[in-house]
Amino acid sequence: MSSDLHIHTSASDGRLSPREVIQEAIAVGLHYIAITDHDTVKGLLQLQEGKLFPNQEITIIPGIEFSAHMPKHEVHILGLSIDLSNKVLQEKLQEIVDCRWRRFDKIIEKIQLLGYDICKEDVLKIAGSTESIGRAHIARALVEKGFFKSVGEAFEKLLYKDGPAYAPHYKLAVEEIIELVHNANGQAVLAHPGLVGNDDIVRQVIKAGIDGLEVHHPKHAEEEIQKYQNLARENQIMMTGGSDFHAIPRRYPNKLGIFTVDDEYALQFIK
Repeated sequence: MSSDLHIHTSASDGRLSPREVIQEAIAVGLHYIAITDHDTVKGLLQLQEGKLFPNQEITIIPGIEFSAHMPKHEVHILGLSIDLSNKVLQEKLQEIVDCRWRRFDKIIEKIQLLGYDICKEDVLKIAGSTESIGRAHIARALVEKGFFKSVGEAFEKLLYKDGPAYAPHYKLAVEEIIELVHNANGQAVLAHPGLVGNDDIVRQVIKAGIDGLEVHHPKHAEEEIQKYQNLARENQIMMTGGSDFHAIPRRYPNKLGIFTVDDEYALQFIK
């Protein structure tokens, strides 16, 4: 087992830079990895510019993670083996990024009105060069300033869905995401279906034309793995797996190589 098909970098809400992710993945002996930042492929483009992708020591599968529009459920879809230069994809990603920045302004305004002395600059110091600004960056800034003991507490008190400092962000419909991924010559995979919280929704996503299910995930219990394996087989779609790695110290897995899947899962995406 030496592949990981769900990894985040500092290009979105991960804590390691794309270069650091590659270095660590090679160091722990991974053969195939997919970088799947939220709503951006900038990390992969940075690796291309630095001549680290393609890489002779490790196979990097270009990917992305989208949040789908679902009023009551968190539905995330991975695009794997996508064409980074696809014009339609790039235009849509820019639209999503612009909306993320507007959402960022709204959340900061709400937090300030709640009496917390925090500004955009405090968050941007932590977010660095990412264009995919999100709640995790804001939570880290709140912890840094001493308002909360952990990122989890900041989410529990302020930033949870429909919480006092929550603001919705622009999301595409499931069908739009699948079409966008396919247009970029990639495969669309429902990420961590066990976290959706409703298997009827999972079945709806399958009917919408998803190519696979992320069967193996750190938060899936053994019975969930079996259930989603059976569901994938019944619908003749792919099975994948990944660590959902963010390099967060108290979040499992906090290092690459701890949670991996067999190379056969990755080979489905090698073109």
